[in-house]
Amino acid sequence: MLSNKTILLTGATDGIGYQTAIELAKLNPVLILHGKNQKKGEAIKDELVSWTGNKQIYYFNADLSSFDQIEAFTEKIHEKFQHIDILINNAGIYESNKIILDNGFEKTFMVNHLSVFSLSLSLLDLLKKANNAKIINVSSMVHAGSIDFGNLNGEKSYSGDSAYALSKLCNILFTYELAERLKSQNILVNALHPGVINTKLLRAGWGSFGSSVKEGAKRILFLVKDEEGNFTNKYFENDCIVKSAQISYDKATSKQLWKISMSWANQFLKKKIS
Repeated sequence: MLSNKTILLTGATDGIGYQTAIELAKLNPVLILHGKNQKKGEAIKDELVSWTGNKQIYYFNADLSSFDQIEAFTEKIHEKFQHIDILINNAGIYESNKIILDNGFEKTFMVNHLSVFSLSLSLLDLLKKANNAKIINVSSMVHAGSIDFGNLNGEKSYSGDSAYALSKLCNILFTYELAERLKSQNILVNALHPGVINTKLLRAGWGSFGSSVKEGAKRILFLVKDEEGNFTNKYFENDCIVKSAQISYDKATSKQLWKISMSWANQFLKKKIS
């Protein structure tokens, strides 16, 4: 079913992303893996080729806390591939302490939201060239129930939990706004909660518990493989459409986040994303 599809998966070298990469490789698509450790990423690519016999697996390195590296990454994708059928924005972090990057942005907000925003828009032209393309954004059930636009960058206060929850709400707001903007383009855009999964990220924020990474991968694979639902502009938990926080449906809020994100992303990207 996926043998003629080109799939890009971010955060593919650890946790849910790594397990998702394993499951996807078995289905024989053209599989583009992303990570931020070149040696580890190349080793995983070679393992997957050996395990599955799928020789159409590629690895690209990029630190998603850097707009320059995001831009270089997307340029390489454009050079190598004619289209993308499915973009899975899986990469994410949890930071207990506030970290302001060299570009001026708080790290959790940058990696978990601004990189997703920038990467998705930079690759839209390749997604538009596919038939029935999909964008899948990995969010979380712990997404915030409110948003303070004066504290996106931790200007007023910071905690690891609140920063993570804010970034996951931003994933959903971005999903809904992008889906609305692409409703005439035949591109499906959805967000999901992968489950409470015992990963490095969960352990960093909340402790060692939760389900196996196989369960998290199943949640992503459900949206990857679904050919009948034609769902878009939805949020999923346990393979079912559920309601996200009430604030996520406020159109003024999603448009304001889009405007701010566009302004901040364009400030550092060398070429304008549109």
